[in-house]
Amino acid sequence: MATEISNITKYLLATHVIDFSSDAFNIMLVADGFVFDKDTHEVYGDVSGSELPTGNGYTAGGAVLGGIAITRNDVDDRTEITWNNATWTANGGPIGPSPGAIIYDDTVGAPVKPIIQYIDFGGNQTQADGGMTTVANPETRIS
Repeated sequence: MATEISNITKYLLATHVIDFSSDAFNIMLVADGFVFDKDTHEVYGDVSGSELPTGNGYTAGGAVLGGIAITRNDVDDRTEITWNNATWTANGGPIGPSPGAIIYDDTVGAPVKPIIQYIDFGGNQTQADGGMTTVANPETRIS
């Protein structure tokens, strides 16, 4: 999975708006055809129209991310922010197709719900009814 951090995240970190140690973060799935633009996709409202709709086990707004860990990595010269797996169970039909997921900060009020990053699945993924969709250990790297 390829990931791409948004430009707004870098700015909001530098201006002390985003706080990974105390803010709440969500992860949402985007629909087929979505193309991430790290320059113009700044907040949840910029991409909400491309989110998978509520249904079949998925709820618009995505899932709350828990279990955050922030690690300093001097070997690779970066900071790594990871969360526990995000999981949805398909019920009543498939979830997807989805080419990726977006992590956003659900705490920040100005700008409202800034996008942290996009996770590219490398192609559309669809979970059949009864199966489980998992984004394993979502991670943001700040170099």
